[in-house]
Amino acid sequence: MIVEPISARLTEAMLAYFHGEKIEALMFILPIGLLSLVFGCWLLVEERASFARGVSIPFLVMGIVMTAVGATVGFRTPSQLRRLQQEVVSAPLQATQAEVARMTQVNGKWNSYLILWGVMGVAGLALRFATKGDLTQGLGIALVFFSGVGLMVDGFAERRTHPYVSALRAIAQEPDMR
Repeated sequence: MIVEPISARLTEAMLAYFHGEKIEALMFILPIGLLSLVFGCWLLVEERASFARGVSIPFLVMGIVMTAVGATVGFRTPSQLRRLQQEVVSAPLQATQAEVARMTQVNGKWNSYLILWGVMGVAGLALRFATKGDLTQGLGIALVFFSGVGLMVDGFAERRTHPYVSALRAIAQEPDMR
């Protein structure tokens, strides 16, 4: 059985995937979350207009969510990668199969996320163009903004999963893995 080259290829595929996940979380999601919190708080403190209050609500809510998600994913990823690398060394076939199953679940959720971001965007557009109140129009504009951010983040994340899962499946199919 040729475990070393397979382990090396598995590790290479994992490094590429998890490096992208960590970078996206710590360099984009977390900073945008923190900036959203600062902006939302600033709007509440400095701006008294209803429009600003409407904008501030999604910025505060999404700021909390993005800060939590960015920090959780970004700081969890190195230990998750170390654990997977240890599993690959000790039991490459089982580690690969478990990771394919986990990533299949991850990939199965993309349509739900797209629907969520789409509904948020449409709701935001409806609030902006179908209402007269400043508060609801501000709320709508902020929802459209975060819909776009969510689509972009998940767009990159989804595209990162496909080559990773393909590599995992190809490695699992090799005769030396069985």
